Amino acid sequence: MGWDFETDDAFQVELDWIDQFVRNEVEPLDHVLGSPYDVKHPHFVRLVRPLQQQVRERDLWACHLGPELGGPGYGQVKLALMNEILGRSRFGPVVFGCQAPDTGNAEILAHYGTPEQKQRFLAPLLANQLVSCFAMTEPHGGADPLMMQTQAVREGEHWVLTGEKWFASNARLAAFFIVMAITDPEAKPHRRTSMFIVPADAPGLSIERNVHLARPAAHEDGGHGHLRFQGVRVPADHLLGEQGEGFAVAQTRLGGGRIHHAMRTIGQARQALDLLCRRALSRRTQGDLLAHKQMVQEKIADSWIELEQFRLLVLRTAWRIDRYNDYRRVRQDIAAVKAAMPKVLHDIAARALQVHGSIGTSDEMPFMEHILSSFVLGLADGPTEVHKVTVARELLRSYEADEDVFPDYHLPRQRAQALARYANVLNESVPQA
Repeated sequence: MGWDFETDDAFQVELDWIDQFVRNEVEPLDHVLGSPYDVKHPHFVRLVRPLQQQVRERDLWACHLGPELGGPGYGQVKLALMNEILGRSRFGPVVFGCQAPDTGNAEILAHYGTPEQKQRFLAPLLANQLVSCFAMTEPHGGADPLMMQTQAVREGEHWVLTGEKWFASNARLAAFFIVMAITDPEAKPHRRTSMFIVPADAPGLSIERNVHLARPAAHEDGGHGHLRFQGVRVPADHLLGEQGEGFAVAQTRLGGGRIHHAMRTIGQARQALDLLCRRALSRRTQGDLLAHKQMVQEKIADSWIELEQFRLLVLRTAWRIDRYNDYRRVRQDIAAVKAAMPKVLHDIAARALQVHGSIGTSDEMPFMEHILSSFVLGLADGPTEVHKVTVARELLRSYEADEDVFPDYHLPRQRAQALARYANVLNESVPQA
């Protein structure tokens, strides 16, 4: 498979339509609606549903899904090109049927769900008739799933769940939860857990409180729930996959979810860069445009370079996923993308904020939201530090240790080897001119 930096003409037509559609029809929704996940709200029904229908008629609905699940089965490269446009708007993903965490949960249900589970949970999820929640993190464990304490015990034809989950996104709006719990404490670490479907109305399941991000109008979003499971009973057939496959099930959603986060981050970062450039061309100080100040020019140049480098890394990773169809083989690439994206968004947004001056720090500009998002990206789906460790470990596997005190790249050793190799030529007498 060759490498190509161009988009085929037919798909470019679709991208141009998406760009105009998002700009004219979707982005305004960010200013008048609350949560993109409040799918039952009358205003959502009146304003979002017609736009979703237009997307369906254009055959652009849920493009991450294969035809068997009602999508066109686009590869990751095409999804990347789409998502960098959708990332400009909070409502972009939901209008196009590709919003997290529902996309990842749909992948889990598609891979591991029984026919009955797919009919009850997957079909309405794909249609955006309801939304879901992924509950894995716990308040005492943070990013380490091996610290998990929530347990599920088999009692006859039911599993009984007891424990707590933390920062479960959109918990208050979810119709069901996909929950990871320990089912065999004595098993090997990565075989202790299993994954379950838990309906939101299951007796014993409660939301202790919703934690909101520190941003303007944060309480309009779905919040991140602190969940408590007190003897929650679910039927035995609500197990996803086999017992002990919890980690395998989780990885089904996390690999794709991380690259999709990165795709949308490109859109946010580009928005910040666009506004930085417009401000630089619009404002004057000390008798000249900001755009003519060398330190502002440096901010613009650094931002463009960092964004384009990151975009190429994302597109190359997407290409490799399409090429190999194996997330494990692209693990290092995905980890690198995940580690890079918080800093790219943070630094570009911070420069744009600085050039906007005092208004840049206010809720009348989007930069504080972008900066907050950068910190969220550095924690969601595993903290940056974990992904850097993954990159280093994967990279080190392709190298071998040197056994000698002075390795083969020691310059005196290389010089001696070179002299020995060319001794015959070097020792020949050279005729005098």
